[in-house]
Amino acid sequence: MFDLPLPIHPTAYARGVPPRFPTSDADPSHPFVLTLSRRAPADLMSGRAAPLVLARFVTLAGAMQGAINHAEGIAPGAAPQLLAILDRDERLVLAGAARDHAVAWCHPVMSAAEARGVVTEASQLRAQAGRASAWGEPDLAAQLRHCADLLDGRLVDPLWRAFAARALQVAA
Repeated sequence: MFDLPLPIHPTAYARGVPPRFPTSDADPSHPFVLTLSRRAPADLMSGRAAPLVLARFVTLAGAMQGAINHAEGIAPGAAPQLLAILDRDERLVLAGAARDHAVAWCHPVMSAAEARGVVTEASQLRAQAGRASAWGEPDLAAQLRHCADLLDGRLVDPLWRAFAARALQVAA
């Protein structure tokens, strides 16, 4: 499920404080946007479940580095955060889980058949999460939902699949 955790770079800021991205990263003309998934129950019920835009970047490599910088600001032992890199048309380019000062990127599917299998598996995990929640197992339900979200992170837009897979190879 996870692929190629990227190397940890030294950081100059205090742990637990997310890095500040340069103000130029807010330029809406930049084609890549780094987002943070908001899936907390309060966000879902309030309609604020849309991803939070963290920064915009000119290159995919810059967005990947921005994700790593964000991961370095996450407190040790905190729950993983789902990050996604989208293009200017809001197509998924790359996704991963940020935790313990690194990002574990989701390897993109390479075919429609593989995408269908991933969707089926994610749906099954969400159904299991619903049953676990009904049985009074909220931790197990949250873990199953997180696994399903990670599978969804593999559903890279067909336009970006080969490019994202190559970017992960280069980053390794």
